[in-house]
Formats: sequence, structure tokens, C-alpha cells
Amino acid sequence: MRITIVGAGPTGLFCAIALGRRGHRIQVIDRDAGPPGSGLWRRRGVMQLHHAHTFRVPVVDALEAEMPEVLDDLVSRAATVARADDGRPVALLCRRAMFDAVLRRHAEATPGVLLRSAAVGMLTGPAGRVLADDVPVDADLILDATGRSGRITGGHRGVTHDCGAVYVTRQYRLRTAFRPPTNSPIGLSLQLGGYIAIAFLHDGGTFSVTIIHDGSDRRLRELRHADVFERAVRAIPQLGAWTTTSTAVPITPVLAGGRLYNAYRGQPVLPRVIAVGDAVCTTTPLAGRGVALALRQARELVDLIGSGPRTDTDIGLVRSRFEAWCETAIKPWFDDQVYADAHRLRRWAGAGIDFAARLPSDLITAAAAREPALAPLIGAYERMDALPDTLAAAEPSARAVYAGGWRAPVAPGPTRAELGAMCAGAAARIA
Repeated sequence: MRITIVGAGPTGLFCAIALGRRGHRIQVIDRDAGPPGSGLWRRRGVMQLHHAHTFRVPVVDALEAEMPEVLDDLVSRAATVARADDGRPVALLCRRAMFDAVLRRHAEATPGVLLRSAAVGMLTGPAGRVLADDVPVDADLILDATGRSGRITGGHRGVTHDCGAVYVTRQYRLRTAFRPPTNSPIGLSLQLGGYIAIAFLHDGGTFSVTIIHDGSDRRLRELRHADVFERAVRAIPQLGAWTTTSTAVPITPVLAGGRLYNAYRGQPVLPRVIAVGDAVCTTTPLAGRGVALALRQARELVDLIGSGPRTDTDIGLVRSRFEAWCETAIKPWFDDQVYADAHRLRRWAGAGIDFAARLPSDLITAAAAREPALAPLIGAYERMDALPDTLAAAEPSARAVYAGGWRAPVAPGPTRAELGAMCAGAAARIA
């Protein structure tokens, strides 16, 4: 079957490799021509390419199951599969740009797969064909893997909720083998007064430092300036230890992440078109589930397509089955994140825990730091082996932890208001 995949991100490339190996003729179309021979890869429309990423367990599972040589290639390039004490994978530690570049090289080497650089549009008539540089492309099936910012399906927007978070991030490289302390397999995560700061481990001694806040204090916009960002990071002692001039050197500018949304779009009403990945569901980057949910979808869709279908009726059946699967296997993660984000925003604004409501998932999992007996009840959720509703078994114990007065510790460092004042002062001195 002739399959056109629009979008050469992780979802589109994974589908291309997997479907190409099943005998389909694949054409991947993206306006980006791929990574340059040297220098920073700048992908238009993919603002998060050089932002902090953690690839959760489903990413490792997908690569191991479908294309283990890609995972081997990443590890050979100094990516790391972080593992728990029992040996099970926790995450793949790797920069997003390297992940995409390696996946792209394997797609280019897959027989039956062609990657094209072209401006993409969609003919929305009965034919439902893709336009590449305004020229129609014949295909039996079109996969929309254009991600959160894709527009080829027109008004296909679905349900959206503000994540209530904006962030700034910067990548660094360690100067030596010495690595400052961490508090999780993915790096260092700090809860502060009204915001979050994280050091994400990547490949080959690289890491990202990210500050996340709700965007209500306009003074924090000054964090986009390198001098202000560095001053703010140094004001958080545990985080500042990562970025001293003797410890690390910056390798990217300071990069701002715009206001983002949790979105669930489902499927577009277009003939022979199936959306997959972020084109179906987007969740806040705070949870780090984006690529994990996308590749979980990709695996399911590839299995449904198999070596067929052959007719438009078959394609419609695949689409309806995939949509039904997403409603039960993907949408619960969207609903979970929307609920958790709403409660996080209340707490960042100074409100206490709402004991009259169901506890959000982030509070339930955090309570395990106080009550170790919760660990077996939340482990499958954290690995994404079980859906969010399985946390119901852990909620009574977590609720008791908070009712007893315990709260997650706040790391040393300025409050959000103090950070805002510091940013304003630093920006004034620079000006």
C-alpha cells in the first residue's frame, strides 16, 4: 500500500520504519530537510527540539520491540537507559535532537521509505490528497503526524485546556566526569515556592536546566536573557551547583517555551486520513509523556494497519478501531493531566490541598516519599504500565499522609515573587 506520512518527528519516523518493514511504500513529507552537517539543527515549527526531554519507559519498550538497532545506535552515541534498582528501565536519557537525528537516519536506510522536504498542504475534497509544494501526492492512506502545531487537517482542534505553565530552558555540557547530586534517575527535580526547577540528564555529559512557572509574573519573562537566567539558576543552590563555570559550559542559548495546552483532538473527518501522535493528544511537558504517548499510539496503529488494508472501507475500519483504542488507552492520560494541572495552579497561587476533591495524581505519587508503602501502588502508573485510574487504590493512604500535615519539602531558593524581583533587578542592570 502507498502511505504518505506528513511529519518527520518521532511519530512519523517510527511509523515509516515499522510500516516500511511490513512491505508498504512510504513517503514521509516534512518541510524540514533534516539535520545540517554541523551546527545547531533548527527545525521550523518544532520549538521544543532543543528543549529538555525525558523519554519515558514506553519509548524504550517501543524501540526494543520494533527496532532495537535504533536503541543500540542511541546508546552507542552515549545515550543511557536509566534503570531502577530491580533492573527495569525507567527512562532513556538523550537529547531530543539526537533522538530525532538517529531515528531519521534509520528511516532513510529502510527499504521502501522515501523522505521528502516540501511545504505540505491538504486537499480536503473527496480525494483527500496531500499537497507537496502545491503538487498532489497520490496515496492510499495518509498519516497525520504533524504534531501539536500541525495544520493540514484545517479546523481539527478538539478539546483544549491551558497547561498553566511556561518555561525557560538551556542545555549545558559537563566539563569533567564529575556530576552534581541528583534526586531521581532523570536528574534533579526541585519544588520551590510557586515554581519548579529541574536539571534533566541527557547523553554524553549533556543536560538541561529548566525553570517552570505559571506565567502570571511578567518579570519572569526576563529569564529569556542569558545573564538573568544564569543569575536565577545560581540563586537556587542545588541547581546552581550544576552550572558553575568550572562544572559546565552552555551549548545552547536560553530557550523559552510558550504557553502550552493539553489537547485531545481525536480523528479528523477526512477520507483516508488517520491522525497519530501529538496530532491526536498533547499533554503538558511537565509530565514528560509526549513522545511516550505518541510512540504507544504509533505501535498500536502499525499493528492495526499490518500488511493491509486494501480498500477505503478497510481504512475506515482501521481508523475507527484506532480511535476507539485511543479513547481508552490515551485519553485517560489527557484527563489525568488536565486535572493535575488545574490543582497545581491552585497550589502555586497559594491555595492549600483541596481535601473535598479527589487528590490529583502528582500529589498521590509525591506522598510515597513520606509513606513507602505507597510505592507498589503507584509504580505501574509511574512506568505508564497502568492507567491513571489505578491510583484510586493509593489515594486513601496518600490522603492520610497530607491530612497528617506532611507536605513535599520546598527546596532552598527564592520564592516566585523573590525570583521575579531578582529578574527585574538583573534586567535593569543589563539595560
